[in-house]
Amino acid sequence: MKVAFAGTPAFAAVALQALHDAGHEVVLVLTQPDRPAGRGLKLQASPVKQLALTLGLPVAQPRSLRLDGKFADDAAAVRQRLLAAAPQVMVVAAYGLILPTWALALPALGCINIHGSLLPRWRGAAPIHRAIEAGDTHTGITIMQMDAGLDTGDMWLAASEPIWPDDTTGGLHDRLAALGARLVVQVLARLGDTRAPLPDAGPGLHRRAQPGQGVTYAHKVEKAEAVLDWQQPAAQLERRLRAFDPFPGCHAQLEVQGTQQELKVWRGRCVAAQGRPGERLPSGPEQLLIACGQDALELLEVQAPGARRLSVADYLRRLPAPG
Repeated sequence: MKVAFAGTPAFAAVALQALHDAGHEVVLVLTQPDRPAGRGLKLQASPVKQLALTLGLPVAQPRSLRLDGKFADDAAAVRQRLLAAAPQVMVVAAYGLILPTWALALPALGCINIHGSLLPRWRGAAPIHRAIEAGDTHTGITIMQMDAGLDTGDMWLAASEPIWPDDTTGGLHDRLAALGARLVVQVLARLGDTRAPLPDAGPGLHRRAQPGQGVTYAHKVEKAEAVLDWQQPAAQLERRLRAFDPFPGCHAQLEVQGTQQELKVWRGRCVAAQGRPGERLPSGPEQLLIACGQDALELLEVQAPGARRLSVADYLRRLPAPG
């Protein structure tokens, strides 16, 4: 099948590789423009662009797809390239730009999205983060026919994935990326022949509307959320640590050896203890136990500015002796 692909991060690159390996003709890859990254802020290509170039695939990096917007020339140019390439379908995975009506309607079979949740739960920008933060026990992938709404389109196929008690967004992301790649290849293999059976989807490939109940929204993660609020329950903070790992990470001001320390906090566990929220509670010499709105959070892994991640025991042992 002739496929256009739109995606930017590593999650999307896994799907692009799978489509290529399955023998689909990827006629154009859309990805976001190169961005400054790293300490030197050098321009860096997205994971999707890097893979596309390795595979010898044509790449376009429009700043917008709006024909009436600030970057109308970019949009017009990529529209012409898509028309010339004549894809039968466009596969979209974490692209980062809104697809306007003209883009949704251009391929004969429309645009298919790989979404990192079991819709209609966690529509929006950060479904993996929000599922972990909310304490969900499972999530999954939905292959969806895109429409003009925010993740509101009909569903082709969905599969569940458990969320384990120690899952971080990084680990769950990798499992969901692999699952999404497998599912989208299955769907494309059958889109041209709806008589062909799909696993766990009845006798054929069926397009069905999303349920009207159970809609939630996964709002974009803001850096302001990364500040630990000790007024919240320890269980909620522990989930946030895992949800914000590897990005953006959580941080807090803590009193350590009589001075205030700014630390990133990567791992913790809930402890049945009480105190004034934010207070360091009595504990072992190589422990940091912080009272929360409910129970306490024992910090297990932290990172000082300019340093690497360390266990709390290692961090405390490396501090200069007081006084």
